[in-house]
Amino acid sequence: MAFESLTDKLQNVFKNLRSKGRLTEEDVKSALKEVKMALLEADVSFKVVKQFVKSVEERAVGTDVLNGLNPGQMVVKIVNEEMVALMGSETTEIVMQPGKSITVIMMCGLQGAGKTTTTAKIAGKLKLKGKKSLLVACDVYRPAAIKQLQINGEKQQVDVFSMGENHKPVDIAKAALEHAEKNGHNVVILDTAGRLHIDEEMMAELAEIKENVTVHQTLLVVDAMTGQDAVNVAKDFDEKVGIDGVILSKMDGDSRGGAALSVKAVTGKPILYIGMGEKLSDLEQFYPDRMANRILGMGDVLTLIEKAQQNLDIDEEKERDMAARMKKGKFDFEDYLESMKQMRNMGGLSSILGMMGMGKQMGDIESAVDEKQMARMEAIVLSMTPQERRDPKLLNPSRKGRIAAGAGVDIAVVNRFIKQFEQSQKMMKQLPGMMGGKKGRGLFGGMGGMKFPF
Repeated sequence: MAFESLTDKLQNVFKNLRSKGRLTEEDVKSALKEVKMALLEADVSFKVVKQFVKSVEERAVGTDVLNGLNPGQMVVKIVNEEMVALMGSETTEIVMQPGKSITVIMMCGLQGAGKTTTTAKIAGKLKLKGKKSLLVACDVYRPAAIKQLQINGEKQQVDVFSMGENHKPVDIAKAALEHAEKNGHNVVILDTAGRLHIDEEMMAELAEIKENVTVHQTLLVVDAMTGQDAVNVAKDFDEKVGIDGVILSKMDGDSRGGAALSVKAVTGKPILYIGMGEKLSDLEQFYPDRMANRILGMGDVLTLIEKAQQNLDIDEEKERDMAARMKKGKFDFEDYLESMKQMRNMGGLSSILGMMGMGKQMGDIESAVDEKQMARMEAIVLSMTPQERRDPKLLNPSRKGRIAAGAGVDIAVVNRFIKQFEQSQKMMKQLPGMMGGKKGRGLFGGMGGMKFPF
């Protein structure tokens, strides 16, 4: 996951600061040296790091901070505020044209950055806001690019305009705009061609489209895993074509995260979205303050709740019924399967606990959560009959033997799992305050009845 290494290093620095009752100027400078090294190792631009550390030091090395009641916490607060400022302070939305005017968005980026998939993801986001988008296949060079856009458009239930591979992109864009006007689309998203590297031909093609079609927003998709290269690509595109915003793809990968911390400072252009997976729903609005909290290991509960609400596919009545049964400790294995489904939709238990800021409190989250073990537990439940899932009391030794054979595990594993499940039922019964109705919901109720399997 992006920033994992950076987060670990920063948390160690801040832990040392908090452990001291008083801070000296030398303590702060020493800590900021470690912060500087951590940021550079995360592939943040050197100039950006230099200015960032200078800003933090100017604010932190002051009488009010060093002589305060909790100087270590004050330094962390300053680092958080400066990090938010570094990434843009405010959340930036795609600017839409007023009234019934058509908004034209041109997507650009290098080949392999995930531009075509991101184009469909944005259309899905806009659809949720009541916009009728038209995806336009302007990449006539990459094999299967048009087909990929059509498949993704179909999945998002969004219209796709294509003229095949034998027309110039600028002509396709112009024809698409006419088609949109006739068919009531209020957003046109142009999926342009990428290259393996920036070249004059690609830039000329993008410039030609902008000269012949009124483009209201030019969005650049860059691969977060390329670190500083992503920032350099953004700078080149802005200088040669002009961009209005950046979308960072593959932020769920093993990236160091430097691009997210450098793009705004180097190019002056905001990050609008971050891609957090391959599914068409895996596109998150970029919130500088929430990202700073994630980087500093403070969690991101707001995004977690939003993801839960977006992935919720049960109605209010079912939700109330599930919450009521959980209060009484009567949830069954069908509920367990539902919780596993919801958890996968939200990125898995590791992702959820990370956004709750519980990674360090629970130790190494990756080793604490055994995803393979969870898959085995799910296999056990899937080997049960519907009646057995709804009424665990039916599980006698012969049935457990059949379930163990179906899941490919020893019967002792089945017995242990069922015992753990019964214990979790008792625990839920003792925690009624965490599951409420709509009024005064706690964590579980606020996430639409989502439950963690124990």
